[in-house]
Amino acid sequence: MSEQLIKLKFKGNRREYYYNPMQFPIQAGDCLVVETDKGEDFGIVVATAKDYQPKTPPPPYQILRKANDRDMQTLRQNRTDEDDILSQSREKIRELNLQMKLMDVEYQLDRKKLSFYYTADERVDFRELVRVLAGMFRTRIEMRQIGVRDETKRLNGVGACGMPLCCSTFLESFEPVSTQTAKDQNLPMNPLKLSGQCSKLKCCLLYEHGFYMEELHKYPPVGEPLLKNQRKGYIQKIDIFTQTVTCDFEDDTREVIPVSEIRDYLSAAQSQGLKKLTHVLHDLMGNDARALEQIEDK
Repeated sequence: MSEQLIKLKFKGNRREYYYNPMQFPIQAGDCLVVETDKGEDFGIVVATAKDYQPKTPPPPYQILRKANDRDMQTLRQNRTDEDDILSQSREKIRELNLQMKLMDVEYQLDRKKLSFYYTADERVDFRELVRVLAGMFRTRIEMRQIGVRDETKRLNGVGACGMPLCCSTFLESFEPVSTQTAKDQNLPMNPLKLSGQCSKLKCCLLYEHGFYMEELHKYPPVGEPLLKNQRKGYIQKIDIFTQTVTCDFEDDTREVIPVSEIRDYLSAAQSQGLKKLTHVLHDLMGNDARALEQIEDK
């Protein structure tokens, strides 16, 4: 019999998989105490499955038990203490004049380690801060620098679509999103519309990108010349849903042509030796494209 795979959610919307040794039944909504790389931790079951291979293999740790009343009491105390610790620690950071933003603090369930999550533009020497914090809270201190995407994941929120943020609900890892992803989908090069709450390009731009790339292979590229009724023109836009291409002609007219009719016009342009507009995308997008490049993942 295959082992049950458990998906757990921890504080900060971190998610990990664990194998259930089938010693007791587990279902969604159960609260579990598990081993982690930082010690004992508390997680809520968000999904269970069998015969499923996650992208990231489950860690070599065990499910210890279902959370009991004592565990729940400890958890509530930890959360209360974390709020106070966060406030005190931010004050110490200001006193030490450190250029960092402390955004969250997390106790392990067994209180053997206290993790501090921060963002910073440059490398921070926090050795003195760690000494101060260890003296204040009498436990092991761990400083973890995170990126703006991870910060947003921990904070949670609602996206422009009206749904909870993908990073806080189901994304297990972040893949880099580039400006080219938006260009391939003919999206308006508006940073305000294409950036998420993390101020980076939205993760959801990747969801349909593979489909677009597969369909775009059936179309001539933007900037390709054509000749229709002795008028020279160039492809300005592709619409894979209406199966049309938008073309600008030298007489300042614009036409939407079905892709099924475009091949003859392209052949006529090739026979005349018309050259492709190699920089048409850059010219069309202008300053907006350059602004988008500032928020893409490097």
